[in-house]
Amino acid sequence: MANYFSDTPRYKHHLHHPLMKRIVELKERNFADKDRFDYAPVDFEDAMDSYEKVLEIVGEICAGTIAPNAEGVDHEGPVAADGRVTYASGTQQNLEVVRKAGLMGIAMPRRYQGLNFPVVPYVMAADMVSRADAGFGNLWGLQDCAETLYEFGNEDQRERYIPRICEGETMSMDLTEPDAGSDLQSVMLKATYSEADACWYLNGVKRFITNGDADIHLVLARSEEGTRDGRGLSMFIYDKRNGGVNVRRIENKLGIKGSPTCELVYRNARAELCGDRRLGLIKYVMSLMNGARLGIMAQAVGISEAACHEAYAYARERKQFGKAIIGFPAVYEMLALIRAKTDASRAMLYETARFVDMYKALEDIAKERKLEPEERQEMKKYSKLADAYTPLGKGMTTEYANQNAYDAIQIHGGSGYMKDYTCERLYRDARITNIYEGTTQLQVVAAIRHVTTGTYLSRIREYEAIDYRPELNKLKQQLAGMTAQYETIVSLVMETKDNEYIDFQARRMVEAAAHCIFGYLLLQDASADRSFHPSAEVYVRYGQAEVDKIYSYISHFDKGELAYFKAE
Repeated sequence: MANYFSDTPRYKHHLHHPLMKRIVELKERNFADKDRFDYAPVDFEDAMDSYEKVLEIVGEICAGTIAPNAEGVDHEGPVAADGRVTYASGTQQNLEVVRKAGLMGIAMPRRYQGLNFPVVPYVMAADMVSRADAGFGNLWGLQDCAETLYEFGNEDQRERYIPRICEGETMSMDLTEPDAGSDLQSVMLKATYSEADACWYLNGVKRFITNGDADIHLVLARSEEGTRDGRGLSMFIYDKRNGGVNVRRIENKLGIKGSPTCELVYRNARAELCGDRRLGLIKYVMSLMNGARLGIMAQAVGISEAACHEAYAYARERKQFGKAIIGFPAVYEMLALIRAKTDASRAMLYETARFVDMYKALEDIAKERKLEPEERQEMKKYSKLADAYTPLGKGMTTEYANQNAYDAIQIHGGSGYMKDYTCERLYRDARITNIYEGTTQLQVVAAIRHVTTGTYLSRIREYEAIDYRPELNKLKQQLAGMTAQYETIVSLVMETKDNEYIDFQARRMVEAAAHCIFGYLLLQDASADRSFHPSAEVYVRYGQAEVDKIYSYISHFDKGELAYFKAE
């Protein structure tokens, strides 16, 4: 029987990264749960075995249920009637299967009926689910909203809501409004406190809400009368059981059709405050969005993996001029680049996930006891790295998902344009990944300060200092040259001290940093596992060419030419 986990050895490679020892140690608190829960691991090896067994189940469900349902879900889609959403029949089957398998809330603590998994295996599951069906990946992945509830809700809220999520109830994050897209400080959905009822009531409209008819919602609303900026916004929990929210319509989308994107109308919807007033956008949504961006990275990697499989399978089967097209240089070059971009994207995804695991585990421990000085430094280090890698990874992996899906269709030729082939759906599904949860352009805005402050260069230097297998020395030298070019690129731009010009060249500087980082991550993979060597060779050559182009563009650019780019 097909199984996405066991069929793809790359997952185990990333799961067994050396840092996992420390991650598990922190997450399991020296395996204290073993005396309270019979399914809790007793040591590191037991924990890793548990992750593998669950991921085997995820892989089997993805290959045996979710992927076979994907085409039908894409055609049928969800429907809205009388203010409620009915999922496509395949989506309903998918949800039932993952609920029965206990795959909802897997990252939540055991005391709330979760499995207490670190971020890495959770993201690995999301990667596989998205490979099977990116639209269903959204519904399953929104359980990550429970992390925000866990971090910022009070104990009563955790006890009431998180077990429901672990049992299979769905979630949504209701942020965007018709006049507040990326500019969330413009949110105007009104939250009014009733002294008589001792609760909050929400009124207004939300738009582009993924899984908008979910059981439990996290809602950004304006709680402070007379305010118009982010300081007047708070986070609320809305329970569908209380009524007051209806689905006005489902958007008719290009892709991810199994995931209902809804317009919601709030009319005196009873809700409760999550955390403190005024911190809704400033603190809670920022945390929520970072988690969501990691999820979109996993979705993008899953789509890239699916595109890679579809492209290789077709190229092996399709014959032209008496031989399979995989034998033609024009085709095998595209295939090699799809695989290299996919491997590079996955390397970035799990590097980022490890950083998130480290700082979140230490942050959680800090709620129980005072951290040791070394632990505080460790938390600060990994928090900064997670903050730097999340926008860089989200921006690049989603662009690569789009490129890989595009190339998969090109390899299929005219057939790829037809709905008979999976790559047509992958192409449509990929398109949203570099738009929602912050466009690539917004990821650049978040990432550029890590270029200018040297965060990326410092990390690249750490990668440079690692000992690699001797046969990889040539690649290491190439990466050293790319890094030197990157430094020059940044210097050329920053020495102008012109903020408009720096903003104009920001994306090129961020991409140059990414090519160096992705290249080094693949070099590490190739040093530990020779099967990654071809991808490392292909990606570093590709990255070098891209950095050369960026260097050429910037070194020959006259600031006066900016005028030609401005719209009249």
